[in-house]
Amino acid sequence: MNKIVGKEHFSENVVKFEVEAPLIAKSRKAGHFVIVRVGEKGERIPLTIADADVEKGTITLVVQKIGVSTTRLCALNVGDEITDVVGPLGKATHIEKFGTVVCAGGGVGVAPLLPIVKSLKAAGNKVVTVLAARNKDLIILEKEMREFSDEVIIMTDDGSAGKKGLVTQGVEEVINREKVDLCVTIGPAIMMKFVSLLTKKYNLPTVASLNTIMVDGTGMCGACRLTVDGKTKFVCVDGPEFDAHQVDFDEMLMRMGAYREIEQADLANKFGKK
Repeated sequence: MNKIVGKEHFSENVVKFEVEAPLIAKSRKAGHFVIVRVGEKGERIPLTIADADVEKGTITLVVQKIGVSTTRLCALNVGDEITDVVGPLGKATHIEKFGTVVCAGGGVGVAPLLPIVKSLKAAGNKVVTVLAARNKDLIILEKEMREFSDEVIIMTDDGSAGKKGLVTQGVEEVINREKVDLCVTIGPAIMMKFVSLLTKKYNLPTVASLNTIMVDGTGMCGACRLTVDGKTKFVCVDGPEFDAHQVDFDEMLMRMGAYREIEQADLANKFGKK
C-alpha cells in the first residue's frame, strides 16, 4: 500500500498525486514509469514518474481520467492508499549534451516530459519546450517548465493561450530559426506521429516516449508490443522511448483503439458516463 500525501487538480479530468514510495523515489531516473493498481482486482495502469522527492520519499504522478480505472484512481484523496505501485520500470532516458533540444509535449504528456527537460538542462543543453493543448485550461506544469527551459512556447488549438496552432507549428518555428540537434516528444500518439513526420522532413533525430496498453510491465504479456524499424519491440522493457522515425505509429494507433468501445461501455455501466 502506498499512501497519497498530496493531490491537486490541474483540470476537471487531470489530477496530480504525490505518493509515498521511498525506494522508487531514490532509484528513479528521467523516463522511468510505474504501474499502479487500485483495489485487489483493479486494472494495472502504467504512469510515468513526473517528479520525485528523495528526502520526503515521494513520487509525483499525473493522471488523466479517461476510463474506469483512472476514474477510480482520481477519486482517491489525501490519506487514501493505492493498492500497488510497482517500479521504476522501463529504460531511463539517454541524457547527454546534445546542443539544442526541442521538447514537445501535449496534454498530460507534459508531465513525463518535465524530468527529461530537467535532466537535459542539467547536462548543459539549450532546451526549448513547446507545450500544446486544446485550450489554456489544459496547459499543465507551465511554471515548472519555464524554470528548467531556456524558452517555452505555448500552442493552443483555440488561441486562448500563447499562439494559435498545433504543436508541430511551434516545433517547426524553432527548426526554421536555429540549428536543433534533437527533438523529444511525449503526448497523444497522433501528436507524436505528426511531430515525427515533421522532424523526419528536416532529418532531425527524434525520440518519442510511447504510452501503449500495458498489463504486466515485464515484457511477458506482449500487450504493449509494437513495430520499430520492422522489428517487434515491447514498450515496457525495450522503451518507453524509441527513435520516433522508426516507430509504426499507424499500427500503434490501431492497437490502442482495440478496447475503446468496451471501455466506454464499462465506464457508462459503472459511472453513468458516456
